[in-house]
Amino acid sequence: MKKMKQLLTIAALLLGYCLQAQVAINTDGSSANSSAMLEVKATDKGFLPPRVSLSSITDVSTISSPATGLLVYNTNASITNGFGVGFYFYNGSQWLVYSTGHYIGETYGGGKVFWVDVTGQHGLIAETSDQHPGIQWRNGTNRVTNATGDYIGAGDMNTLLTIAMQTNDNTGANFAALVCANWDNTAVSGEVYGDWYLPSKYELNLLYGQRTTVGGFSNDYYWSSTEDTENSSTNAWDQDFDPASGGLQWSVAKTYTDRVRCIRKF
Repeated sequence: MKKMKQLLTIAALLLGYCLQAQVAINTDGSSANSSAMLEVKATDKGFLPPRVSLSSITDVSTISSPATGLLVYNTNASITNGFGVGFYFYNGSQWLVYSTGHYIGETYGGGKVFWVDVTGQHGLIAETSDQHPGIQWRNGTNRVTNATGDYIGAGDMNTLLTIAMQTNDNTGANFAALVCANWDNTAVSGEVYGDWYLPSKYELNLLYGQRTTVGGFSNDYYWSSTEDTENSSTNAWDQDFDPASGGLQWSVAKTYTDRVRCIRKF
């Protein structure tokens, strides 16, 4: 019995040592690199991470209380507000796409990246603060601008159309689209970016989904550049950025004074 207790004690000590030591997984018996707690070495095999089906980028049920930095491979192509199947990591508040190129939340191009395509090379950037606390969509007169684009990149053309169709008003007044067209920003690295535009309704909804990542938003209404096709002379679309609203989008009178957050594409 005494000998058994001694063996158990030795086993416990060895287990404790192993749990605290660096770990090497390989077939050649080499030790882990001194800078790594875990080193996996192979010449004909890869690393297979956990494969899970995340319901949305805010899903904390599939994996309970995920740790910041947790990496998984999402198998759900219809993940809400996400970008389909692929690698995701948890940033402490939501799941973000892991990319070898540009990534959501990256400080780049004069602002914060809030959407990237599957290549990681193209996406959308938002300013990190509002460009106006409250301004009308129109330039003094209700008129049809044909700024009806509602997809990624459409806000750029919407902004140009709105300005072109409203310059005939000759009021000299400022308005939402013009705020963005006139905006420029000097990045930390010194580049000056002047190609900002008012986001389309679709782009604005993507921005709402990443409002925490981008930061600086008020729990208030923000203009999109998309005109309401059913009430084109009088109404345009905006979005409530109060999270309690669930991000509802509304067709409202162009005379409303909503906030403005400008974006650009790359």
